[in-house]
Amino acid sequence: MIICKSPNEIEKLRRSGRMVRLLLGEIRERVRPGITTLDLEKFLAKRLKEFGAQPAFKGYRGYPCCLCASVNDEVIHGIPSDRRRLEEGDILSLDTGVVVDGYYGDSALTVPVGAINESAQRLLKVTEQALELAIDKVRVGNRLGDISATVQEHAEKNGYSVVREFVGHGIGKAMHEEPQIPNFGQPGHGPLLKEGMVFAIEPMVNAGGPGVRVLGDNWTAVTMDGALSAHFEHMVAVTRNGPDVLTRL
Repeated sequence: MIICKSPNEIEKLRRSGRMVRLLLGEIRERVRPGITTLDLEKFLAKRLKEFGAQPAFKGYRGYPCCLCASVNDEVIHGIPSDRRRLEEGDILSLDTGVVVDGYYGDSALTVPVGAINESAQRLLKVTEQALELAIDKVRVGNRLGDISATVQEHAEKNGYSVVREFVGHGIGKAMHEEPQIPNFGQPGHGPLLKEGMVFAIEPMVNAGGPGVRVLGDNWTAVTMDGALSAHFEHMVAVTRNGPDVLTRL
């Protein structure tokens, strides 16, 4: 069942969403060659404590950290480590969530580490564009498939592929609510979008093929062919006036 939120609930989700985006911005400023992903985890844990916010990821199904830090061919769920030192030219996907007053915030972005090559820059640009185009489909009367198909179409027409094993989701008092939001699909299909629905839309786009596998840590998902992968995510509410992005600052 897809839960429609009241205006008051949407404002609570906006508070959580903006906090996540603020924290991601602070982490992004610290990304540079030579730093480890565990350094970023420690910074986030400190800031969450200062904010008085509960981490959404740590302990979720046994995940050990507050941050997912996925480098290069790592698609999602990269576990921060003092052995993972960032290098010039890497790309780093940052994904985190918080719980504030019982409501979840969840957002992600992929950032360059120092100077990156043109092909990596293009992957990041196209993936972020796919998210923005998908957000524009979050309108009363559209179908869920309109969101999914938009991500797939933009990625594939630019020569990329979309990950199929992992999806976006509804969000509210639980981090993962109905519906699941694949990054592929058919326009005009799926549930009708209604006012008050809130989605976490998160394109995961690969420079190579769509295949992924999970490493021995049972968390880190990597591309099957070793190609780069990018990930961007926003929380968006369906309103009578169109999409309302709750993770914009």
